[in-house]
Amino acid sequence: MSRPMPDQFNELEEQTASGKKLGMYVYVLPNLMTMGNLFCGFYSILSSFKNDFKTAAIMVVVAAVFDTLDGRLARLTRATSKFGAELDSLCDLVSFGVAPAMLMYQWALEPFGRLGLMACFLFAACGALRLARFNVQIGIVEKNYFQGLPIPMAAGIVASSYLAFNDMEWPASGSIPLLSMTILLAFVMVSNFRYRSFKDLDLKQRMPFRYLILGVIVLVLVALRHEVMLFVLFFSYALLGAIFGILRLGKKQKQMPANVYAPDNTNENDLQEEKDNE
Repeated sequence: MSRPMPDQFNELEEQTASGKKLGMYVYVLPNLMTMGNLFCGFYSILSSFKNDFKTAAIMVVVAAVFDTLDGRLARLTRATSKFGAELDSLCDLVSFGVAPAMLMYQWALEPFGRLGLMACFLFAACGALRLARFNVQIGIVEKNYFQGLPIPMAAGIVASSYLAFNDMEWPASGSIPLLSMTILLAFVMVSNFRYRSFKDLDLKQRMPFRYLILGVIVLVLVALRHEVMLFVLFFSYALLGAIFGILRLGKKQKQMPANVYAPDNTNENDLQEEKDNE
């Protein structure tokens, strides 16, 4: 039997909905990378329960590596599929939504009681909303930019904040700056701020010599004190996107119709045109 191509998944879904029993074919290699992402998120949560925060933070970072690999492998082998996209989002919610929220609560925000609990829940909830919005905008929004801070980057900021605080021996339990950061990251994820995706950056092509120098400088800075510099780099990315987004407030932006935010079979009465506040 020939292997179904990505554009055949819609046909499979329609036949399944009609009650016919069908086998399903999936691409193994990229989806294995996605499951590696899920395992890291699961292990991070277990480590947070055991107060092994360093392992929990490292597992979030490793999950981000798997998340990068699965997409790269899928595009490289032309193995993209709707199944893979949905599985990726489900695993991302665990690894980059629930796991960092659990880490932050157990490590720093538990002394705040309900306030700390709700701040971490807000982070996970906004992460879920960010993923849902991204899924319905695939193929519609400009691919060179993300709308809102990507959830892996928000998770990376949380994970690297532990590594930085631990390395600098700063007190974290009951930290108001960490509480504020968690809440702000949640809102920035669902904002309309534009963040560069760097998907148009082709490292296989020749580039100006200064880019090589810049890359070497970044590597040296990270190597000098990687626990702190990872946090600085991740946080700078989030901060600069937010600053540029605020500076664009009031400027006229291109509006997208409401139906780009939902599948074709969504009831029009359920659609609400989103106003771009940038």
